[in-house]
Amino acid sequence: MNTNRKTARIVGFLFITATVSTSISQVILGPILDSPDFLVNVSAHRNLLVIGVLLELVNAFASAGIAISIFPVLKNYYEGIAIGYVGVRAIEATIAIVASISLLSLLTLSHEYIIAGTPIASNFQNLSALLLAAHDWTFLMVLIIFSLGALMLYPALYNSKLVPRVISFWGFIGAIMLVAANLLNLFGHTSIDSTIFNLLSLPIALNEMVLAVWLIAKGFNSSALDSGSAVT
Repeated sequence: MNTNRKTARIVGFLFITATVSTSISQVILGPILDSPDFLVNVSAHRNLLVIGVLLELVNAFASAGIAISIFPVLKNYYEGIAIGYVGVRAIEATIAIVASISLLSLLTLSHEYIIAGTPIASNFQNLSALLLAAHDWTFLMVLIIFSLGALMLYPALYNSKLVPRVISFWGFIGAIMLVAANLLNLFGHTSIDSTIFNLLSLPIALNEMVLAVWLIAKGFNSSALDSGSAVT
Protein backbone atom coordinates (compact mmCIF):
# COMPACT_ATOMS: atom_id res chain seq x y z
CA MET A 1 0.00 0.00 0.00
CA ASN A 2 1.52 3.35 -1.06
CA THR A 3 1.73 6.32 1.28
CA ASN A 4 -1.12 8.31 -0.30
CA ARG A 5 -3.46 5.32 -0.17
CA LYS A 6 -2.63 4.79 3.48
CA THR A 7 -3.15 8.51 4.18
CA ALA A 8 -6.58 8.42 2.53
CA ARG A 9 -7.65 5.51 4.71
CA ILE A 10 -6.39 7.20 7.87
CA VAL A 11 -8.25 10.41 7.02
CA GLY A 12 -11.43 8.45 6.24
CA PHE A 13 -11.17 6.51 9.49
CA LEU A 14 -10.64 9.73 11.47
CA PHE A 15 -13.70 11.36 9.87
CA ILE A 16 -15.81 8.39 10.96
CA THR A 17 -14.23 8.35 14.41
CA ALA A 18 -14.92 12.06 14.95
CA THR A 19 -18.54 11.85 13.81
CA VAL A 20 -19.41 8.63 15.63
CA SER A 21 -17.75 9.68 18.91
CA THR A 22 -19.46 13.06 19.08
CA SER A 23 -22.83 11.55 18.11
CA ILE A 24 -22.64 8.91 20.84
CA SER A 25 -21.46 11.49 23.39
CA GLN A 26 -24.52 13.65 22.67
CA VAL A 27 -26.80 10.64 23.07
CA ILE A 28 -25.18 9.85 26.43
CA LEU A 29 -24.86 13.38 27.81
CA GLY A 30 -28.19 14.77 26.57
CA PRO A 31 -30.52 12.93 28.99
CA ILE A 32 -28.18 13.65 31.92
CA LEU A 33 -27.71 17.37 31.34
CA ASP A 34 -31.16 18.23 29.97
CA SER A 35 -33.10 16.96 32.98
CA PRO A 36 -34.64 19.57 35.35
CA ASP A 37 -32.53 18.43 38.32
CA PHE A 38 -29.37 17.57 36.40
CA LEU A 39 -27.08 18.07 39.40
CA VAL A 40 -28.58 14.98 41.02
CA ASN A 41 -28.46 13.19 37.67
CA VAL A 42 -24.74 13.89 37.30
CA SER A 43 -23.90 12.04 40.51
CA ALA A 44 -26.33 9.24 39.74
CA HIS A 45 -24.82 8.72 36.29
CA ARG A 46 -21.20 9.55 37.02
CA ASN A 47 -19.75 6.79 34.83
CA LEU A 48 -21.92 7.72 31.86
CA LEU A 49 -20.87 11.36 32.18
CA VAL A 50 -17.20 10.39 32.18
CA ILE A 51 -17.72 8.18 29.13
CA GLY A 52 -19.49 11.03 27.35
CA VAL A 53 -16.65 13.42 28.14
CA LEU A 54 -14.05 10.89 26.97
CA LEU A 55 -15.92 10.53 23.69
CA GLU A 56 -15.89 14.31 23.26
CA LEU A 57 -12.12 14.20 23.76
CA VAL A 58 -11.84 11.43 21.15
CA ASN A 59 -13.73 13.68 18.74
CA ALA A 60 -11.37 16.57 19.49
CA PHE A 61 -8.21 14.57 18.83
CA ALA A 62 -9.69 12.91 15.74
CA SER A 63 -10.64 16.31 14.33
CA ALA A 64 -7.10 17.60 14.72
CA GLY A 65 -5.78 14.32 13.34
CA ILE A 66 -7.77 14.78 10.11
CA ALA A 67 -5.99 18.04 9.31
CA ILE A 68 -2.58 16.71 10.30
CA SER A 69 -3.01 13.52 8.26
CA ILE A 70 -4.23 15.23 5.08
CA PHE A 71 -1.62 18.00 5.27
CA PRO A 72 1.14 16.18 3.31
CA VAL A 73 -1.27 15.62 0.39
CA LEU A 74 -3.05 18.97 0.44
CA LYS A 75 0.14 21.05 0.69
CA ASN A 76 1.17 19.92 -2.80
CA TYR A 77 -1.68 22.01 -4.18
CA TYR A 78 -2.40 24.76 -1.65
CA GLU A 79 0.25 24.91 1.05
CA GLY A 80 -1.21 28.02 2.68
CA ILE A 81 -4.67 26.46 2.93
CA ALA A 82 -3.16 23.20 4.22
CA ILE A 83 -1.35 25.08 6.99
CA GLY A 84 -4.44 27.15 7.77
CA TYR A 85 -6.61 24.04 7.92
CA VAL A 86 -4.27 22.44 10.46
CA GLY A 87 -4.33 25.63 12.52
CA VAL A 88 -8.11 25.99 12.46
CA ARG A 89 -8.73 22.39 13.43
CA ALA A 90 -6.10 22.60 16.18
CA ILE A 91 -7.98 25.60 17.61
CA GLU A 92 -11.24 23.66 17.27
CA ALA A 93 -9.76 20.71 19.15
CA THR A 94 -8.35 22.92 21.91
CA ILE A 95 -11.70 24.62 22.53
CA ALA A 96 -13.48 21.26 22.44
CA ILE A 97 -11.10 19.90 25.08
CA VAL A 98 -11.80 22.90 27.33
CA ALA A 99 -15.56 22.41 26.86
CA SER A 100 -15.27 18.73 27.73
CA ILE A 101 -13.18 19.29 30.83
CA SER A 102 -15.68 21.90 32.08
CA LEU A 103 -18.27 19.14 32.32
CA LEU A 104 -16.06 17.18 34.70
CA SER A 105 -16.29 20.04 37.18
CA LEU A 106 -19.99 19.23 37.44
CA LEU A 107 -19.03 15.95 39.15
CA THR A 108 -17.50 17.80 42.09
CA LEU A 109 -20.32 20.34 42.15
CA SER A 110 -22.94 17.61 42.07
CA HIS A 111 -21.29 15.78 44.97
CA GLU A 112 -21.14 18.95 47.10
CA TYR A 113 -24.73 19.81 46.16
CA ILE A 114 -26.04 16.51 47.50
CA ILE A 115 -24.02 16.86 50.71
CA ALA A 116 -25.04 20.50 51.31
CA GLY A 117 -28.77 19.89 51.26
CA THR A 118 -31.64 22.26 50.55
CA PRO A 119 -30.75 25.51 52.42
CA ILE A 120 -27.90 26.51 50.08
CA ALA A 121 -28.92 24.41 47.10
CA SER A 122 -29.74 27.47 45.00
CA ASN A 123 -26.09 28.57 45.06
CA PHE A 124 -25.00 25.25 43.60
CA GLN A 125 -27.79 25.36 41.04
CA ASN A 126 -26.77 28.82 39.87
CA LEU A 127 -23.13 27.83 39.56
CA SER A 128 -23.97 24.59 37.75
CA ALA A 129 -26.23 26.47 35.34
CA LEU A 130 -23.35 28.85 34.60
CA LEU A 131 -20.93 25.96 33.94
CA LEU A 132 -23.44 24.24 31.70
CA ALA A 133 -24.07 27.44 29.76
CA ALA A 134 -20.33 27.94 29.35
CA HIS A 135 -20.05 24.41 27.93
CA ASP A 136 -22.93 25.01 25.50
CA TRP A 137 -21.51 28.31 24.25
CA THR A 138 -18.06 26.81 23.92
CA PHE A 139 -19.51 23.91 21.94
CA LEU A 140 -21.17 26.42 19.62
CA MET A 141 -17.78 28.06 19.07
CA VAL A 142 -16.39 24.62 18.17
CA LEU A 143 -19.09 24.22 15.52
CA ILE A 144 -18.39 27.68 14.11
CA ILE A 145 -14.66 26.99 13.83
CA PHE A 146 -15.41 23.57 12.33
CA SER A 147 -17.52 25.34 9.68
CA LEU A 148 -14.63 27.66 8.83
CA GLY A 149 -12.32 24.67 8.47
CA ALA A 150 -14.78 22.98 6.12
CA LEU A 151 -14.98 26.17 4.03
CA MET A 152 -11.22 25.91 3.62
CA LEU A 153 -11.05 22.17 2.92
CA TYR A 154 -13.80 21.58 0.40
CA PRO A 155 -12.86 24.26 -2.17
CA ALA A 156 -9.30 22.90 -2.06
CA LEU A 157 -10.58 19.36 -2.64
CA TYR A 158 -12.82 20.61 -5.45
CA ASN A 159 -10.06 22.45 -7.30
CA SER A 160 -7.46 19.72 -6.79
CA LYS A 161 -9.91 16.95 -7.82
CA LEU A 162 -8.49 14.70 -5.11
CA VAL A 163 -12.01 13.32 -4.62
CA PRO A 164 -15.06 13.48 -6.92
CA ARG A 165 -16.17 17.06 -7.32
CA VAL A 166 -19.75 16.24 -6.41
CA ILE A 167 -18.56 15.25 -2.92
CA SER A 168 -16.49 18.43 -2.56
CA PHE A 169 -19.34 20.66 -3.79
CA TRP A 170 -21.79 18.92 -1.47
CA GLY A 171 -19.41 19.47 1.44
CA PHE A 172 -19.01 23.16 0.61
CA ILE A 173 -22.78 23.73 0.47
CA GLY A 174 -23.18 21.76 3.70
CA ALA A 175 -20.54 23.96 5.37
CA ILE A 176 -22.41 27.10 4.32
CA MET A 177 -25.65 25.66 5.72
CA LEU A 178 -23.89 24.86 9.00
CA VAL A 179 -22.57 28.44 9.18
CA ALA A 180 -26.16 29.64 8.76
CA ALA A 181 -27.33 27.28 11.52
CA ASN A 182 -24.61 28.52 13.86
CA LEU A 183 -25.42 32.17 13.18
CA LEU A 184 -29.12 31.57 13.81
CA ASN A 185 -28.18 29.93 17.10
CA LEU A 186 -25.71 32.67 18.02
CA PHE A 187 -28.33 35.40 17.55
CA GLY A 188 -31.01 33.47 19.42
CA HIS A 189 -33.27 32.52 16.51
CA THR A 190 -32.87 28.79 17.11
CA SER A 191 -31.19 26.34 19.48
CA ILE A 192 -28.67 23.57 18.99
CA ASP A 193 -31.30 20.88 19.56
CA SER A 194 -33.98 22.47 17.34
CA THR A 195 -35.34 20.89 14.17
CA ILE A 196 -34.08 23.78 12.03
CA PHE A 197 -30.54 23.46 13.40
CA ASN A 198 -30.52 19.70 12.87
CA LEU A 199 -31.81 20.01 9.29
CA LEU A 200 -29.18 22.61 8.43
CA SER A 201 -26.46 20.47 10.03
CA LEU A 202 -27.49 17.21 8.36
CA PRO A 203 -25.93 17.77 4.87
CA ILE A 204 -22.37 18.27 6.17
CA ALA A 205 -22.72 15.33 8.58
CA LEU A 206 -23.85 13.00 5.79
CA ASN A 207 -21.19 14.38 3.47
CA GLU A 208 -18.39 13.57 5.91
CA MET A 209 -19.54 9.97 6.08
CA VAL A 210 -19.70 9.69 2.28
CA LEU A 211 -16.26 11.32 2.00
CA ALA A 212 -14.88 8.96 4.65
CA VAL A 213 -16.21 5.85 2.90
CA TRP A 214 -14.87 7.09 -0.44
CA LEU A 215 -11.40 7.72 0.98
CA ILE A 216 -11.29 4.31 2.65
CA ALA A 217 -12.61 2.44 -0.40
CA LYS A 218 -11.13 4.44 -3.29
CA GLY A 219 -8.49 6.77 -1.88
CA PHE A 220 -7.40 10.00 -3.51
CA ASN A 221 -7.69 10.44 -7.27
CA SER A 222 -4.44 9.03 -8.71
CA SER A 223 -4.35 11.47 -11.64
CA ALA A 224 -4.78 14.39 -9.25
CA LEU A 225 -1.96 13.03 -7.10
CA ASP A 226 0.29 12.84 -10.17
CA SER A 227 -0.61 16.43 -10.98
CA GLY A 228 0.18 17.50 -7.42
CA SER A 229 3.55 15.75 -7.59
CA ALA A 230 4.33 17.61 -10.78
CA VAL A 231 3.46 20.93 -9.13
CA THR A 232 5.69 20.10 -6.17
